[in-house]
Amino acid sequence: MDLDRKSINGTKKGKTSSILSDSGKGKGVRRNAAGSKLKGYNFTFGVTLTVIMVGLIILGFFWTPYDTEAMQGSVKLNAPSLAHIFGTDQFGRDVFSRVLAGAGSTLMIAVGTIVIGGGIGILVGAITGYAGGWLDEGLMRINDAVAAFPSVLLALVIISIWGTGKYKVMLALGIAFIPSFARIVRGEFMRCREEDYVTSAKLIGVSAPRILFVHILPNILPTLLSSLTIGFNNAVIQEAGMSYLGIGVQPPDASLGRMLSESQTYLASGPWCAIFPGLFLVLLILGVGMLGEGILDRFGGGR
Repeated sequence: MDLDRKSINGTKKGKTSSILSDSGKGKGVRRNAAGSKLKGYNFTFGVTLTVIMVGLIILGFFWTPYDTEAMQGSVKLNAPSLAHIFGTDQFGRDVFSRVLAGAGSTLMIAVGTIVIGGGIGILVGAITGYAGGWLDEGLMRINDAVAAFPSVLLALVIISIWGTGKYKVMLALGIAFIPSFARIVRGEFMRCREEDYVTSAKLIGVSAPRILFVHILPNILPTLLSSLTIGFNNAVIQEAGMSYLGIGVQPPDASLGRMLSESQTYLASGPWCAIFPGLFLVLLILGVGMLGEGILDRFGGGR
């Protein structure tokens, strides 16, 4: 009888532990499914929001409801309405038209920054990461020396030498962003150069440039694209900050950063002058940021 009781108790304990184990596995599966669904939402939401924001900016290159510099004293600091959906500023200018124009300047500078900084940084990182040796040591020491300065400070130094303006800001930020891109790409190429497909390509006599840009580069695209979206957002923030301080985009070109700076005096009487430029910046950065996260989650294996 005692043996039977022990056998029954053991069976019950086994069933209980099996049920608990299955329950734990079920919860883990549900958590993984929820995580995968969230990753999918990141990509979808990021693409949707980015397309909407960039579409509005591109529209602003060709059409705005009003002349961005047209001043109308009779409608100064008018609240948002059907005639002026974002209201008017202290000079009677349409805020929506100026937001579109200012966002166009921001987009142009951010894209230019990525082209300059990303293009040179990718090239330097690819060569040093694949070649190694003295070339890697030499270029990376120069890269580290430049990276020792905060990118904003380095850009300010360059602008103080060359002067202000849209294209000078773009060039200054592009130079300041080279070290960060070079460091990221170098790490990825160092990881990939030990892979079997690279070794096989070397054995059959494939040239180094072809290995770099045909075999390795496509395999690091998810990480690279995610890094480019982060760089884009940093360029947007830094351009807005520099224009806010008065050393970025200069009149008559519109700038979201300068609009935020000018609206400080009228926060009580015309808060929409600050709310809408700031909101546009936030939504643009949010969309591109979630797009970068979604790309890495969906195509980069969660690395």
